[in-house]
Amino acid sequence: MSMMRIFDVAGSAVSAQSQRLNVVASNLANVDTVAGPDGTPYKARQVVFQTLLMGAGSGVAAGPLSPGSAGVRVSSINESDAPGRRVRDPAHPSADAEGYVTYSNVSAVDEMVNMMSASRSYQNNVEVMNTARTLLLKTLQIGQG
Repeated sequence: MSMMRIFDVAGSAVSAQSQRLNVVASNLANVDTVAGPDGTPYKARQVVFQTLLMGAGSGVAAGPLSPGSAGVRVSSINESDAPGRRVRDPAHPSADAEGYVTYSNVSAVDEMVNMMSASRSYQNNVEVMNTARTLLLKTLQIGQG
């Protein structure tokens, strides 16, 4: 893999993890919501990743000595079908006929774990790009000497 491809692969991962962090932030912001804009409880969203062949469609064919590299992209963002959390509170304005209020199905603990995982993946890929940059600069310095 060429050094320039490293930036493509790590860049695709940084972009995908950034989208994942945005979805996690949205989920955490709606942990205790009762109803969204459409009147139904907020449903947790999860990011689905897909392998992305780097160089596909760019006109650069991967030959036997230069195998193609794979990155990642967000293929979809799916809503969870899990039922919302029901709490008995007959005085609440959104309570149903039985006195229960249905909150979002977001688990704050699961989302915090998801956030830490996405954040670490993001940081690792930034570190990969910084290391590749340093190696390229060192290579240029060797060529000048």
